[in-house]
Amino acid sequence: MISHINLGTNDLARAEAFYSELLKAFDAVLAFKSDRTIYYSLGEKSANLAINTPFDGKPASHGNGTMVALAARDKAQVDAVYNRAIELGGSCDGKPGDRLDGALYAAYFRDPDGNKFGIFVSSR
Repeated sequence: MISHINLGTNDLARAEAFYSELLKAFDAVLAFKSDRTIYYSLGEKSANLAINTPFDGKPASHGNGTMVALAARDKAQVDAVYNRAIELGGSCDGKPGDRLDGALYAAYFRDPDGNKFGIFVSSR
């Protein structure tokens, strides 16, 4: 049902450098690129990810309570993606660990534009 998730950026080149490296963990492919948009294909069974400068020409901003949730294969992938995001210039919004009384293992980070991501794997 969901085609893709769209996130705004104020620096498309910086966003491309961040996402091109980070999304390697999910075998993503840069499927489209223009002067204001980059679009990653994450496969037929997953929503895709578009990053662009806003159409209205105003600065991109992120919403409080808005988050993109990524599914991990295992705890090691949660740790690896979180660590890679931080290495690429993202910021911590919750270190890897157990959540919801041990039902999930998760980590949270923000990209260089402040967009929030969570990466999760069921612990049960």
